[in-house]
Amino acid sequence: LVSVEVIKLLAQQGYTRLLLQIGRGAEPVLSSPAPALPVEWYRFKDSLAQDMRSAALIVSHAGAGSIMEGLKCDACLLVVVNDALMDNHQQELAGELHRRSHLVSTTPAMLRDALRALPQLARALQPWPDCDPSAFSRYLDSALGLG
Repeated sequence: LVSVEVIKLLAQQGYTRLLLQIGRGAEPVLSSPAPALPVEWYRFKDSLAQDMRSAALIVSHAGAGSIMEGLKCDACLLVVVNDALMDNHQQELAGELHRRSHLVSTTPAMLRDALRALPQLARALQPWPDCDPSAFSRYLDSALGLG
């Protein structure tokens, strides 16, 4: 995400800042002394919620919790699936939500291509529907003949 090409692409698409949560990963190395947009990073925070709510674009790994948290935000969600996993439930979840137009799913090898196509893909995204807390109890009532 911190290559000159990717930073320039994000800037051309109107993004004004790149904020990264890198965990235990390597510190980002900027190959250009003056990137097209500011790059900031941190390792960990107690919560990513505020950063995610204020983002226009969220690039996330494909863990179910991260996907669901990202879907609750108003940002475009780009999910990068680790395609090296066996029995890849992450790929299944991200792929299905991509098929339903709730997010854009890609792999590390295809990330640049997904970022290039993002303006067009983002226009087709559908917001995640609000939760209906009574849906399960209504289903049980119906299934058990209680309703």
